[in-house]
Amino acid sequence: MEESVNKAETGSTSYSTDIRALNERIEKESAFIDLLRMEMDKVIVGQKYMVDRLLIGLLADGHILLEGVPGLAKTLAINTLSKCVQADFSRIQFTPDLLPADLLGTMIYNQQKAEFVVRKGPLFSNFILADEINRAPAKVQSALLEAMQEKQVTIGDTTYPLPTPFLVLATQNPLEQEGTYPLPEAQLDRFMLKVVIGYPNKEDEKRIVRSNISPSGMLKPSPIIKPEDILKARKVVREVYMDEKIEQYIIDIVFATRYPDQYKLAEYKHLITYGGSPRASINLALAAKAYAFIKRRGYVIPEDVRAVAHDVMRHRIGISYEAEAENMTTEEIITGILNVVEVP
Repeated sequence: MEESVNKAETGSTSYSTDIRALNERIEKESAFIDLLRMEMDKVIVGQKYMVDRLLIGLLADGHILLEGVPGLAKTLAINTLSKCVQADFSRIQFTPDLLPADLLGTMIYNQQKAEFVVRKGPLFSNFILADEINRAPAKVQSALLEAMQEKQVTIGDTTYPLPTPFLVLATQNPLEQEGTYPLPEAQLDRFMLKVVIGYPNKEDEKRIVRSNISPSGMLKPSPIIKPEDILKARKVVREVYMDEKIEQYIIDIVFATRYPDQYKLAEYKHLITYGGSPRASINLALAAKAYAFIKRRGYVIPEDVRAVAHDVMRHRIGISYEAEAENMTTEEIITGILNVVEVP
């Protein structure tokens, strides 16, 4: 990518000026990212990776599926982000007896007015934490995922738009699988990112303990920006320059999951049952642009694509029984693809 930018600079003067001007503009427009990180760091310790992925989802208008054991600050992270953005936050605990109306809302009878009125559900917020989404039956999951895709909800005969920005962070517990309803592949594909988070290191955990037992209590984040600023930033993210070679690189990565034998990866052919959909290509490009934006850069480089590839692709590749027998994971398959596909 740097080579293509250099070529642009040595070629057309006006084109190089455009690239330089775009880079300067995005560096200015993304200044709030550092402030946002600083405020979140006051509360969220040792989860920089998760925080960055939350910002990518927020800036690229994509929802996130988060997998991790309990107690890793998943709820705290999205709650803190909502306070920094001065936005509404709802936490929905998914259980086997949950109904779609518990999310979307319903019609209730008003005796004084002698008519039915709408009572909107918790889904009408900017930030939604869908806790343990795989504990609710398919009907509830479908209602949530339809709202995520359409950004609207129908109650009775009326359709209501959801507030903007609208970000869903759904969590899955990788430990307890009894009594769960795993998300179908078609629904998994609607999440831009699937982020797997682990335990903090010793130093970070020491800081976590200190902040929680301190007499003054945990620090509270300050509001940094407003929801309308996020909507403005999303438009700027889409203006981040992506060279045609980077586009081809993204297409090659996704096609390598579908036709591995065409990319000198014949050994993966019997390990992959299905590869990434066109939505994978779209989300990989958008996530790479958002990653470049949070790095305060006006153009995408191959490292941006590689940085988000695992999060975008890990839930979009099906592995066969042979792969499971060989203890081959989607992580290893994605890494193998990234090592083989030619970098521009």
